[in-house]
Amino acid sequence: MTKYILILLLLISPFIGQAQTENQNFPNDNLMNTFIDSVVQKSALPFMSDSFRVGLSIGIYQNNKIFTYNYGSTQTGKQILPTNKTIYEIGSISKTFTGTLLAQAVKDKKVKIDDDIRLYLDNGYPNLEYQGIPIRLSHLVSHISGLPLFLPDNPNLFQNANFDTLPFTISKIQENYSQEKFMDDLHKVKLDTIPGFKFRYSNAGAQLLKFILEKVYKMPYDKLLKKYISNPLKMKNTNSLYSNNNLKLLAKGYNDKGNIMPYNPQILDAAGGIFSTVQDMLNYIRFHLDETNPVVALSHKAVKGNINDYAVGLNWQEMITSKKHKKIWQSGGTFGFSSYCVIYPELNIGIILLTNESDRTAQGRLEEVADKIFERINGKDPK
Repeated sequence: MTKYILILLLLISPFIGQAQTENQNFPNDNLMNTFIDSVVQKSALPFMSDSFRVGLSIGIYQNNKIFTYNYGSTQTGKQILPTNKTIYEIGSISKTFTGTLLAQAVKDKKVKIDDDIRLYLDNGYPNLEYQGIPIRLSHLVSHISGLPLFLPDNPNLFQNANFDTLPFTISKIQENYSQEKFMDDLHKVKLDTIPGFKFRYSNAGAQLLKFILEKVYKMPYDKLLKKYISNPLKMKNTNSLYSNNNLKLLAKGYNDKGNIMPYNPQILDAAGGIFSTVQDMLNYIRFHLDETNPVVALSHKAVKGNINDYAVGLNWQEMITSKKHKKIWQSGGTFGFSSYCVIYPELNIGIILLTNESDRTAQGRLEEVADKIFERINGKDPK
């Protein structure tokens, strides 16, 4: 069961400085000169002390100042310290990019957030409603559409599976899966609940939204990403195409056994296959901290739940913390990478963590690191 949950979570130079724990040494570039340096060191080392960790890059944005730190290696068995330009797969943080593009489409009057998705699909799809209630665009960015985890929908794939080889099996299925096959399989979906109510994690929903955005803009997803996000935000090493990556900067991804894992296939880009760097993600964080921007404001608007407890925006998770801070975040996990991004708009603070290792604890542990950093720097002059 634990391994089954893991799969759902994954898919839902030499030394510049040296840090030391009781038993291990880690290459890093933390100079340990400032208060924030010591905060990051104290927060990051417990995470890196797990024997199966590989590399970790951390970015902090606070009051128009940025701080970056790198630990470990881009590959196992080598001392190649990550840099601010090391490229990682960011997993489901990719979905926030897709949600941001949806907000842009609403601003451009290409769509309305609560449109029936069938307005943008050919060939009808009478199956995409339940008791007369249709799936709406807002449902695709909040995991309440009722669509399955994947298309093709094959839940038996997880039964009695070899979880060392399953990532490669899933990757192969998706590599050979076209948009045409996806749309054919969408006809076979049988909803079992009214859309908009029941949480069911769905990569298929993010994929479908990608196809809708491509249709209304008459532009492929990678071009949309460049036009509206990566180019204006100067995110030079952020893209959705593996072939566009600078392979010299691309980290290798691993599982907790140290095995190299496959990258997500192209068809999963909008759901979990975008590549980025800490440097680029800090630009993305700065953009999303500005809620006076109508695209940002809409992408943060809750479409399900209550922010005083827990809510979901356009692929962002949101809540008011016990200390009354508005917290907006998303984590990501692929077969070989884990990530966590959090922003506090009212405090003008954001944190990004990227690592080239994936296991059932990684995303939660990254959140713990980010929380510790935030708790220690909030209200302090970072200098």
